[in-house]
Amino acid sequence: MPGETLDLAVIVGSVREGRFGPVAARWFTEQAERHGGFRVSVADLADTPLPAALPPVPPAVEPDMPRPAAMAGLTRRIAAADAFVVVTPEYNRSFPASLKAAIDWHWSEWRAKPVGFVGYSGGGSGGVLAIEQLRQVLGELHASTVRDCVTFPRYYELFADDGTLKEPEGAEAAAKTLLDQLEWWGTALRDARRRRPYADVS
Repeated sequence: MPGETLDLAVIVGSVREGRFGPVAARWFTEQAERHGGFRVSVADLADTPLPAALPPVPPAVEPDMPRPAAMAGLTRRIAAADAFVVVTPEYNRSFPASLKAAIDWHWSEWRAKPVGFVGYSGGGSGGVLAIEQLRQVLGELHASTVRDCVTFPRYYELFADDGTLKEPEGAEAAAKTLLDQLEWWGTALRDARRRRPYADVS
């Protein structure tokens, strides 16, 4: 329906003690709410036990396989979303194991939905290496990653102690570009899934 808002899930990918992820997620959530095209909720992976060991038959083979009861809320959140933004650090030139576990425990929930990224790092890359690897992983699950992202290199220099950006203009412009792309792709893919379930073309 024209003007219908999209359900956007912002996923906090790090579960590390002392992590910066919730600060970046709060900042991005404010940008998404200000944008006006989304109903925004946050899914923090630190709130959900994510077993590293998958069952003998993985979700890619049996999408409706039973999952641990404690994962039910996360599964519902991913399934209900029209679009995602993954907030990820860069650890050792890649993304954290918590994100890989959350992705691997699901399958059909990601399909034919757009994903954007907010990356951060203590070095100069801003999380780009983690983001590029996530594009490959999520592409295998038939998700569609949007081109632009938001990155925070040396994040500890960019944010004040209260979680606000010291110089917000560039990051806010990048967030708007990302959100505009997510709104376009999210609307197009949601409408397409309603007309024809994506499972019919696999």
